[in-house]
Amino acid sequence: MATSNKKTQQREARERMRVEREALARRARLRGRLLIGGALVAVLAVAVGIGVYVSKPSADEEAAGKPFVQPANTAGKDGIVIPYGTADAKNVLSVWLDPRCPYCAGVEIGLGQTLKEQADAGTYRVEYHFATFLDKALGGGKGSKRAVNALGAAVNESPEKFMEYLQVLYKNHPEKESDDKFGSTATLLDLADQVPGLRTPAFNKAVKELTYMPWVEKVGQAFYDQNMQGTPDVSINGKKLTVNSGQGIDSIAPDAFKKLIADNLKK
Repeated sequence: MATSNKKTQQREARERMRVEREALARRARLRGRLLIGGALVAVLAVAVGIGVYVSKPSADEEAAGKPFVQPANTAGKDGIVIPYGTADAKNVLSVWLDPRCPYCAGVEIGLGQTLKEQADAGTYRVEYHFATFLDKALGGGKGSKRAVNALGAAVNESPEKFMEYLQVLYKNHPEKESDDKFGSTATLLDLADQVPGLRTPAFNKAVKELTYMPWVEKVGQAFYDQNMQGTPDVSINGKKLTVNSGQGIDSIAPDAFKKLIADNLKK
């Protein structure tokens, strides 16, 4: 009887875990973000010892044992920031994205070209930051981290190549974030073919061998260290901007975005 009760408890615990994971995935699908900010996302600790699910990921096995290599053209401690634009720009636009986030895709597809044009014109410098929490939050996967590794390989070539590759990735974003499309090395390399000159031997090697994965770990950890609440997150000079339209995953229109920027620039 005791054995039977224990098995029943285990089945019930597993079912509770399954329901919790599905709920987390649904929230991610609906909002493209998880409100994490270093706090506990969900804890499911049961007496029968099934397991615990927490927000902060453990060290990635794909980074284990690899030397830390910082991509060229990155900034900040350990190069966790990817800047684009004039280094001494008076205004700074901060952008946080997770490669698997559909709302991030909407922002980058809708506003990415505008960001590049305004940065090229000296309106502001863009500082890109990347989160990787969706790999764990969506039940596992490698797409967010491997995509950031590939983006590191791209910025190592040049900031311009990074900007082009970022656009390509989001324009080819999987329809469902549960699809771990970017976890495929072959996919990341195939998409890089759309950026002229990106497929250098160094880029190919870094993507195949996951050269920048220890750097990816530091980049992703910054999301928690800075108490970020989700992605996408866009701010100008520290002031948060609403860049999602509220209609599906689409961003606001470029003209509306430009007005927001104009209203918040340092004079």
